[in-house]
Amino acid sequence: MTGQIGSIAGDIFHLLDRHGEASLNDLKKELKQTPAMIQMGVGWLAREDKIVISRKGAGYLVRLNPR
Repeated sequence: MTGQIGSIAGDIFHLLDRHGEASLNDLKKELKQTPAMIQMGVGWLAREDKIVISRKGAGYLVRLNPR
């Protein structure tokens, strides 16, 4: 399962590189993944300090860390 999560994290990274930022719902729809898999992929990227997560209303926006 770790390989699958890493692959989804890579897909999220590339999508954010193209689009700038996305909500968790946008990621789920665009990548056709379950909410749990998107959350694990986002967690992977957050742990590696690759992304910035911010609140927007009742949800969250994710973007690449500008470092």
